[in-house]
Amino acid sequence: MNPLAFTIPLAPGTIAPLEVISRFGKHDYTLMSLLESRVRLIPDKEFIVFEGRSLSYAEVWREVLATAQALAARGVKQGDRIGVISPNHPMTVFTFFALAHLGAIMVSVNADYGIEEVRYVFNHAGVSGVIAAPEALERAQAACAAMSPLPWFTLNQPGAGGVPQLRAEPAPADIAAPAGAAAPDATVILVYTSGTTGFPKGVMHSQKTIVLAGEGFVQRMYLQPDERVMCILPMFHINAVFYSLTGSLAAGATLILEPRFSASRFWEVAHATRATEVNTIAAAAGILMRRPRSEYRHGHSLRKMFGAPFDDETYRVFRDEFNMPHVIEGFGMSEIPGALNNPFAGERRVRSMGKPSTHPDPEIKLTEVKIIDDDGNTVAPGTIGELAVKTPTILQGYFRDPEQTKAAFRDGWFLTGDLAWYDADGYYWFVARKKDIIRKRGENISGAELDRVIGNHPAVLEAAAIPVPADLGEDEILVAVVLREGQSATAQDIADWCRKHLTAIKVPRYVTFVATLPHTPTHRVEKFKMRQDKNLRERAVDLSS
Repeated sequence: MNPLAFTIPLAPGTIAPLEVISRFGKHDYTLMSLLESRVRLIPDKEFIVFEGRSLSYAEVWREVLATAQALAARGVKQGDRIGVISPNHPMTVFTFFALAHLGAIMVSVNADYGIEEVRYVFNHAGVSGVIAAPEALERAQAACAAMSPLPWFTLNQPGAGGVPQLRAEPAPADIAAPAGAAAPDATVILVYTSGTTGFPKGVMHSQKTIVLAGEGFVQRMYLQPDERVMCILPMFHINAVFYSLTGSLAAGATLILEPRFSASRFWEVAHATRATEVNTIAAAAGILMRRPRSEYRHGHSLRKMFGAPFDDETYRVFRDEFNMPHVIEGFGMSEIPGALNNPFAGERRVRSMGKPSTHPDPEIKLTEVKIIDDDGNTVAPGTIGELAVKTPTILQGYFRDPEQTKAAFRDGWFLTGDLAWYDADGYYWFVARKKDIIRKRGENISGAELDRVIGNHPAVLEAAAIPVPADLGEDEILVAVVLREGQSATAQDIADWCRKHLTAIKVPRYVTFVATLPHTPTHRVEKFKMRQDKNLRERAVDLSS
């Protein structure tokens, strides 16, 4: 056996994933049908817990219908895109299902986005309305000020600014559903993810995609009906929507919805809410590992954690110190959520992406994976190539970007842009990214976007951002800067410029001033050469110091 591989027996009484989802009967692969099937069987069971408030499946159903009525009264119709900018909140869940019922589309963005970032997404999506948290309203209004027609604005909770809430009263017990236009293949969400062009791409997913991804997550983590899934990641992220929310719903489980990830309160919340499972990212896991052990709460109920990438130390700390036996690594992208995972009921291999994901129902084929060379030929085990995927949970395409959509596929296979290899036992192993993407705290950050923004600094002639290994896993940002002749700037000046124009997560940790950057004959920066130059980091100013 691989010394970094292990198997953990299932706990006595564990219900098989197929049995978990089958007890609810059939649905039509729309989100409302999935929710309704759970409401029929377990109406009084706790579905959402948020800041001490508990909502049953029946209560969530009524809140969704009331939200659908409010949106319909606003004129929302089939195909409309509605922007959402807010930390995690039950109203985002209600809005998501209500839009699904109406055949409309949710466009949720990072609640910490700056005006320019919000402007690009909401303008590109062509949102007709925006639902905002009070603290994000002013940014959203400024971002959409030049749109024509101007979107309507409403709040998801009480707040100032003269803008009303979408809904201010609880849903009545006898609420009726407005006319709907839900369909399994209808686009229901746009997930904006950074691309190599420097502009985010709108990943389109259907209702059926999300339903299948949620049911697949029941298989991936052996979610049980009594599971209490702790959601610490934001709901503009596929992890929160496709895994935590829809996985909980598919299992008939309970979702513990946290507004934001708080490392200092993590164990307190987990203990108080009796959470049993959590979905995370490497950076969050790394932060928890390095927090004072005085924050840890003995007697917590967490037993399962899903995320990636995890190293030997992550497994050791969470299994041995934090008493969480089931640490499951996987691989997914906004375009292909839940593509691979280490088997819950089988051998798990540390640092592996795992095997192609399966659905609880063996009649439903979920994921096919292969490694190909530059000519599209499948390579042998142990050979590095590009990871290509086929799955029914795949994106429908990039919104308003047929060229990028076409470029993302070869002979029906989605090209991930990631280099990987597979072993003789069918486990896949990540090597590196082909694309100019920096992965920081679970977010894809476009190097091209950073190059463009920093290049706009008055003192900067040219800039190039690359990933360097982070202390907590994933990447940190290093930017190499060439100054204009006669101009001067400090590393702090570059960081301040980024803070002014970008989200905080995109501010580089390292800044190196160089005389020139390596270029191709067509003057493209050869970032692969920069990644190989260890002197760049050694010479850099570390802004975290």
